Amino acid sequence: MADTSRLTRAVNHFADRLRAAPQSRLQRGAAAEALGLARELARRTQVLEEPGTELREMPDAGMFAAADQITVAVHDLALVLDDEGQVSEAVRLVEEAQKRAGV
Repeated sequence: MADTSRLTRAVNHFADRLRAAPQSRLQRGAAAEALGLARELARRTQVLEEPGTELREMPDAGMFAAADQITVAVHDLALVLDDEGQVSEAVRLVEEAQKRAGV
């Protein structure tokens, strides 16, 4: 099992920024960016946990749930990551999504 503390810190920072963001920022795309990240993290988890199964998509729970969705998705992913390369890739995804979200 890989050390996922960097990943947890990165997503917690992004989630905190989303929670502090004004509604207008969330509406301008920050929430959509977070949902996209949550869906990608959930997809990666499913591929690792259940290879070959039909992929499910994380539902859109609304802009105010985006921070919670990325937090849940990354914690699920962290449980199945095997190596530091996977952790680094996930951290990169989180950091890039945060930049695109502008928070």
